[in-house]
Amino acid sequence: MANQETILTVENLGVKFDNNEVLKGLSFFVKKGDVLAIVGPNGSGKSVLFRALLNLVPYSGKIQWAPGLKVSYVPQKFNIDKELPLSVQEFFKFKEKNSKKIISALKSVGITDEHHIEHHILKERLGWLSGGQLQRILIAWSIIDNPDVLLFDEPTAGIDVGGEETIYNLLKKLKDERGFTILLISHDLNIVYKYANNVICVNKEMICYGEPNSVLDPTALANLYGGEAGFYKHEHSHDH
Repeated sequence: MANQETILTVENLGVKFDNNEVLKGLSFFVKKGDVLAIVGPNGSGKSVLFRALLNLVPYSGKIQWAPGLKVSYVPQKFNIDKELPLSVQEFFKFKEKNSKKIISALKSVGITDEHHIEHHILKERLGWLSGGQLQRILIAWSIIDNPDVLLFDEPTAGIDVGGEETIYNLLKKLKDERGFTILLISHDLNIVYKYANNVICVNKEMICYGEPNSVLDPTALANLYGGEAGFYKHEHSHDH
């Protein structure tokens, strides 16, 4: 089946900075249409894993993407100086000159009023947007050239709980409509249970890997988060 095609294979991945081992022995694969979540405590190497997948840091082991894939990445922090005289439209035009395509991308992330897009959103300074608005703009930016794979590093960092749900529902909608494969880093296990079909638990090495309901057991969570495990597990059981 086409949707079972393996598009990423990682074998025995390791990353060192100087003599500091940041990641070691990670092996996993991603199939077309997967939503793979990467979870782990702060400093566990999650963002470094993304940077290795994008060939932005030296690594050992094997990372093999299927030929011809287009990968788009939205980082966790995108700090913009409020005084930077760069409008949303100018930001998009680094990547896409066609105004209709820009408007279409913004509509696809839930900004549906074309008059509002043309006369307000596109003219707004990037640095003046709220956290939720900026995240939508970044998602629209990431999908405007029709990538095959989207990498999101904590896509709702700094956004309130209501906004978080909106962003994740948006990602699910885009995946369903366009068939994207999504890799996302999340700190919230409720999100992982709800949206991901596979999860990798990382704390410098792989603690667990598989379907969330199968592998996120108390032992794995204790190994991953230590004393925080009860809190994470309680949060999940409370919501279901």
